[in-house]
Amino acid sequence: MRIVILDGYTENPGDLSWDGIEQFGELTVYDRTPREDDEEILRRIGEAEIVFTNKTLLSANVITRAPKLIYIGVLATGYNVVDVEAARRRGIPVTNIPSYGTGAVAQHTMAMLLEICNQVGHHDRAVKEGRWENSIDFCFWDTPLMELSGKTMGIIGFGRIGQETARLARAFGMNVLAWARHRRPELETETCRYAADLDELFARSDVISLHCPLFPETEGLICKKNIAKMKDGVIILNTARGPIINEKDLAEALNSGKVYAAGMDVVSTEPIKGDTPLLTARNCFITPHIAWASKESRQRLMDTAVANLGAFLAGHPENVVNPGNE
Repeated sequence: MRIVILDGYTENPGDLSWDGIEQFGELTVYDRTPREDDEEILRRIGEAEIVFTNKTLLSANVITRAPKLIYIGVLATGYNVVDVEAARRRGIPVTNIPSYGTGAVAQHTMAMLLEICNQVGHHDRAVKEGRWENSIDFCFWDTPLMELSGKTMGIIGFGRIGQETARLARAFGMNVLAWARHRRPELETETCRYAADLDELFARSDVISLHCPLFPETEGLICKKNIAKMKDGVIILNTARGPIINEKDLAEALNSGKVYAAGMDVVSTEPIKGDTPLLTARNCFITPHIAWASKESRQRLMDTAVANLGAFLAGHPENVVNPGNE
């Protein structure tokens, strides 16, 4: 059994082991593969039966021409990099990795919010630059400091990550307003309830955190029209998908002060482009799509990838995203 991993570096830059997958056959791992070069992708797949990808595209052209391909494993939750219909037509199951990063992404969301509220990094640099040493005051700060207790967090998308973010927000004394396409009334409490609609969430939230999938109806959801419905001084956080936000509109709102601050772990084009307006926007904190990437989270991803492949080879595939191939 020949197994190829097309872009293994992001999942495992060297601190994890591929042994779990290697037990199933002859393994070749490429750190990176040109993500849209069908001919190079096909060359690297060769006569492998098993292929894993993270962000390398497996187009219909690749899937139909890979001669011995029988299984595709996506090393992520999102599987839009694979033409799942082309795989279905060839009888090839495509599996993904659900739920591995719930705690990590919720933690990163709160880390960005706490940085906005307390500016720990900024004040650490100020101290080391001698600004406290040279201050005439016993205490020194030069940015607003903010408490979370009593404020309202609006969470758009209330799946596992949204719910975990709500749990952490409530631990800081925040109230939670949630919005989701499918509601679960049993999740409502005295401090966590569903908003009647998005307009209520926009109007009442001090902090808005995005945890929804990217669908046509959520693309550009955070835009000039909807920002106008928000409180002055709102904070916006995005650990979901970049295109949910109209970046030009958000940058203008940050620079005008309508939006006090933003924390972005994702942007519309990744890696980020130098002309992205958020790079020069006021009070915008950007991390390079790392919310999911704790070692613990990546180990869970690895363990599930191994389990997915084992289940397929045993004849009962799990986490299949193109039904009809179980």
